[in-house]
Amino acid sequence: MTEMDKYVDPALWPLVEAFPPIDVSAETLPGFRAAMVELSVRPDPSTHTDVRIEEVRVPAANTAAIRCLLFKPAQPAPAGALLHIHGGGFVMGSPEMDLARNIELVRATGCAILSVDYRLAPEHPHPAGLEDCHTALAWLTRQAGAMKIASGRIGVIGESAGGGLAAGLALLTRGSPVSLACQALIYPMLMPPGQSIDAVAPDPRTGRFIWTRGSNGYCWSAYAGEATMDPGTIAGLATDLTGLPPTFVAVGELDLFVHDDLAYVNRLLSAGCPVEAHLYPGAIHGFDRMVEAAVSQRYSRDLVAFLLRHLG
Repeated sequence: MTEMDKYVDPALWPLVEAFPPIDVSAETLPGFRAAMVELSVRPDPSTHTDVRIEEVRVPAANTAAIRCLLFKPAQPAPAGALLHIHGGGFVMGSPEMDLARNIELVRATGCAILSVDYRLAPEHPHPAGLEDCHTALAWLTRQAGAMKIASGRIGVIGESAGGGLAAGLALLTRGSPVSLACQALIYPMLMPPGQSIDAVAPDPRTGRFIWTRGSNGYCWSAYAGEATMDPGTIAGLATDLTGLPPTFVAVGELDLFVHDDLAYVNRLLSAGCPVEAHLYPGAIHGFDRMVEAAVSQRYSRDLVAFLLRHLG
């Protein structure tokens, strides 16, 4: 154990050991994608009779229908709804990787959740993934009446790259008919490395576990492609943050994104946006995967309380 390792919450060490810090790259990406598929196993339906899971195909104008997983409480009707955007550095992942978490979130909040299988980079660089998320949100908004969800009770949630897409979606839909009641950004991937605080003042405690600087650099370059990204859809680059919905931000003390995420919180506050921010000591990127850890359970309580206030 190195001097820096002592900062990690001991309850999170099994996560560190299960995911050695191998950088995501063009060469390693196929292996990472295959590993995620292997780890994404659907639970037996008998274990969640109180939560129904349905695969839906959302029509899209510029691509094939977008595959989504719709989670709904068996009864009563959902109190609200969430568009869920999975993580994976913009280059990997699927709704199946978060089955267990979304089942538990439906149970805890009574909300329906639509988890979108958006197009991935580098095959589909920005803004393809964001466009898919916007299309899925518009579909969810149209379905709200049929699901007996009250108007104005739809939010967005995302982890890591999904958090960055969620924040971009909140910017994109600001003031539009497809509006959001809230956004929950879980250790969100908000800022390209070249503009990150980490580029100017790297913190030696961060970027060591799960999500490294090497992975971050490759994934942002894959996401950007050859085009110039619109700052209005990249939350960390956006110049105007006024009018955004109530926001929940959660990040670990040792996460590579911690300084950019907290800077975004300060900018939201300065713009007059309601913000609830949580910094979890000793927590690394993806810490909530260790569901038995006390820090993960504290995060879960914080998140559910926020969602119940705005959607419940």
